[in-house]
Amino acid sequence: MKFTLSWLKDHLETDATLEEILEKLTDIGLEVDGVDDRASFKTFKIAKVLTAVPHPDADKLRVLTVDTGEGQPVQVVCGAPNARAGLVGVLGKPGDYVPGLDVTLSVGKIRGVESFGMMCSERELELSDEHNGIIDLPEDAPVGQSFAAYMGIDDPIIEVGLTPNRADCTGVHGIARDLAAAGLGKLKGDVIAPVKGAGATPVKVILDQDSDKPFCNGFALRLVKGVKNGPSPKWLQQRLTAIGLRPINALVDITNYVTFDYGRPLHVFDAAKVQGNLTVRAAKEGETVLALDQREYKLSDNHYVIADEKGVESIAGIMGGEHSGCDENTTDVLIESALWDARMIARTGRELGIITDARYRFERGVDPEMMEAGVELATKLVLDFCGGEPTETETVGYTPYSPRTIEFPVSEVKRLTGLEVAYQDAADILTRLGFAVEGDGKAVLQVKVPSWRGDVEGKADLVEEVMRIHGINQIEPQPLPNMGSVNTKILTTLQIRTRLAKRILATRGMMEAVTYSFISEAQAKAFGGGKSELKLANPIAADMSDMRPSLLPGLLSAAQRNADRGFADLALFEVSGTYEGDKPEDQRRVAGGIRRGTAGVEGAGRFWSGNAQNVGVFDAKADALAVLEACGAPVDRIQVEAGGPSWYHPGRSGTLKLGPKVVLGYFGEFHPDALELLDVSGALCGFEVFIDAIPEPKQKSGATKPALTLSQFQSVKRDFAFVVDSTVEAAAIVRAVNSAEKKLIAGAQVFDIFTGTSLGEGKKSVAVEVILQPLDRTLTDEDLEATAKRIVEAVTKQTGGTLRG
Repeated sequence: MKFTLSWLKDHLETDATLEEILEKLTDIGLEVDGVDDRASFKTFKIAKVLTAVPHPDADKLRVLTVDTGEGQPVQVVCGAPNARAGLVGVLGKPGDYVPGLDVTLSVGKIRGVESFGMMCSERELELSDEHNGIIDLPEDAPVGQSFAAYMGIDDPIIEVGLTPNRADCTGVHGIARDLAAAGLGKLKGDVIAPVKGAGATPVKVILDQDSDKPFCNGFALRLVKGVKNGPSPKWLQQRLTAIGLRPINALVDITNYVTFDYGRPLHVFDAAKVQGNLTVRAAKEGETVLALDQREYKLSDNHYVIADEKGVESIAGIMGGEHSGCDENTTDVLIESALWDARMIARTGRELGIITDARYRFERGVDPEMMEAGVELATKLVLDFCGGEPTETETVGYTPYSPRTIEFPVSEVKRLTGLEVAYQDAADILTRLGFAVEGDGKAVLQVKVPSWRGDVEGKADLVEEVMRIHGINQIEPQPLPNMGSVNTKILTTLQIRTRLAKRILATRGMMEAVTYSFISEAQAKAFGGGKSELKLANPIAADMSDMRPSLLPGLLSAAQRNADRGFADLALFEVSGTYEGDKPEDQRRVAGGIRRGTAGVEGAGRFWSGNAQNVGVFDAKADALAVLEACGAPVDRIQVEAGGPSWYHPGRSGTLKLGPKVVLGYFGEFHPDALELLDVSGALCGFEVFIDAIPEPKQKSGATKPALTLSQFQSVKRDFAFVVDSTVEAAAIVRAVNSAEKKLIAGAQVFDIFTGTSLGEGKKSVAVEVILQPLDRTLTDEDLEATAKRIVEAVTKQTGGTLRG
């Protein structure tokens, strides 16, 4: 929201300095995003041309002698057709910045003649589009004075960043109201006087809408006959230009001015171009309109329009049509002020891709009581600038505002903010903000909410109003309460596991990503979701319609975006929530990750001995087991089953389980169909671990974790090769080995798998390295033989395997 200081002072009677105003705006929650004090304009001076002679080497140039009011005249070369002796204009000297040209002036030679500056046009100073000649001021303009001060364009421009709830401050008047309530002056212009009209408005308005679902809650229309449309006054043009709007003509400029002055969007129709009455209705499927931005929009029955007997004249509440726009030939003008449904405006603007100042205000909620007052203000300005005779205002469909009443115990301010605010002080603050206040004189106020504060719905909102005006800076810092022993557990087990999972994946060379919780319906169905209860009622985009059942679609899409930009080898992870239903218990805490290209656990990229291998199923398995181990899962008891969900490759994936029922996660390479659906390519593998499914460790009451003890005896390695059926998993053999002698066996791992006709049909040989770690004595040959026998017996019993000869 932009406005100038003088514009603000039209509504605020104050002696406060610019710095005081800026500080107070931020203090009351209207954060100042920027200030332009117009310093570049202040350097330009009023100067008088003493002589003007032809340039010796250019027919269209003149050499001017210019009086700057500082003593010695200066020489300036100028090509403007109106440059002449006696002209009073605007001089830019060396070192001055010319905004319209985006250059800083310096002493230069033009066709061999030195020039010590330039005489400026209005376009070069961004005052208008006029560039037919240099600025020509009245003869009595004071030579040597600042041109900006003389013209009143040294007016600082203030930009305020508004939060979506502060629709009342989308107009300068609303901002002035807040400053006045904060004690920085007195509010002016709070009452808009009605303009008497003669006769009824000949154009009638028909609201064609369902009574139970109205999209227009009121429509006011007024005709002003016999206007003379032309340029708006200089002061109005300067204000619009200062906030980034281009002046067009008086009638259009008035609507823009009222939009920013009171936050009340309006529209004007050339009455001669409107055929018959106006109908507010839903658009017909395929109907089109050429809008004021010179673009043609194709409408659907989900959009709403203002139409006459010929067709669409305006996209309701967003943008007018080119056909009925006002120009220099307009003699009769219809002023329209309507009250549109905020959700309808937001949806229409988003679907058509139109961003306007009107949409910005309507979708936040405008003051309903300003609908008719806006017409009155616009009518007054039309009469002042263009003349004419107004009719009476035609108003349909509007129900006068009925204020909401909130019972407000003043003690809530202390409870929610810690501020001690007296009963009467709270009542005074709310009164200055426009709330109607009654009370018992002691503790409770009955507060009626004004029409412009649709965001105030309950006691907490009133506390916020009192707090920001009383002063957020008045809240004294308080030390955090003592949490007791430093060993007090603050984080939950799930929070701790989330941190541990992120840390271990980061140490494994993966980068954390944060993806949207929403994906498309097709992606949701492909990854095990797509339930009707997980569809969003109002998605921000068509490809974000469903809550995600898995982290993998977002991570895979992110990897492809990186690959498209030249970062093909990367590893991403995310620890966040997935959704299996609409109940709290249906939300899962998942650690997921993907690796692409050569970004395996052992490193990626090019080497002198050849490129690294592409990632595969075992990279994903290692990541998943690392997460489980970091989160405290009993990895020695985890079972690995071949295969996983449908989005994984059936022969290159696995399922991690703890017993027959508890699924801890999945890993593997991805199915080509899943990658094609996501439009993703390349060597990819990934995993998901359900960290909320990991069981809590069992601890005896009062038990403490024993200190780490290391054996002083050397470990011994022994190799075993077992012949088993080809269907037996290697992991089953490792589990059997570990179960043979739990106190002595420190670890076991597969180091070779062999298949051949010598073993027999359907057989394979699995070689396992076993590490034996004695704790109390050195092992003898007899010990080793006994242990080996137990290992063979355990494998034979659990897998049916035999020791290979």
